[in-house]
Amino acid sequence: MAHGLGNATLGFIGGGAMGEALVAGVLWAGVPAERVQVADPDEARCKHLERTHGIATAKDGNALVGTCEIVVLAVKPGRVAAVLSALDPAHAAEPLWVSIAAGVSLAAIEAGLPAGARVVRAMPNTPALVGAGAAAFAANAGCSDADRARARALFECVGVAWEAPDEGLLDAVTGLSGSGPAYVFVLLEALADAGVHMGLPRDAAGLLATQTVLGAARLASETGRHPAALKDQVTSPGGTTIAGVERLEAAGFRAAIHDAVAAATRRSRELGN
Repeated sequence: MAHGLGNATLGFIGGGAMGEALVAGVLWAGVPAERVQVADPDEARCKHLERTHGIATAKDGNALVGTCEIVVLAVKPGRVAAVLSALDPAHAAEPLWVSIAAGVSLAAIEAGLPAGARVVRAMPNTPALVGAGAAAFAANAGCSDADRARARALFECVGVAWEAPDEGLLDAVTGLSGSGPAYVFVLLEALADAGVHMGLPRDAAGLLATQTVLGAARLASETGRHPAALKDQVTSPGGTTIAGVERLEAAGFRAAIHDAVAAATRRSRELGN
């Protein structure tokens, strides 16, 4: 039995990359395939999901809204209003709705559903595709403690989850963890390029850069130690690491990260408005 999801039936409207990642996660966590359905208008995509995961699919969201206790809205933000307006209102108020459409507010989702609908808005990120995601979510006033626990359990199937006490914080989440993988990929590319510049073969530089970032993140996560303490542990007086750190500080590395998160947060707010 999947942790926290009990015997719930789950439906996904939208079978793209993130929707499929969540499907794979809940199946891996133990939800039987017969309790998972996906609706997607792309017939080829539906066949892929059926073949890969052994689940039932449909072209129309109405085919699963009336039978699923949790429905994940996994469509592009611009399609949310049209998808919700096409639903049968007689059934649309019944499930717990979990939206992963970036920038679409709880109020906007509620406006497309019957009064009293229970809605969770979430911001996952792409490492969910490999079971290492970071998601944050906020629930509307209609959600119970059990609803919020199920939302958390859903995202914990593909990583970690944090409940935001205020929906407004999801813009900052977008700026940090939503967009953050891109910042890390830029760092990975830069590290590997620097290794090549210093004479390493390209394949070795890429391997070492990727494992270094992965290992450092795991060390921080599994030890629970503050990043500053871990940095000090590897930074010997007068050594190589402090020489490199000094150049990062001189180049404004920290400030650039602050500016990137702030810019992405502002853009998320603009898109939401």
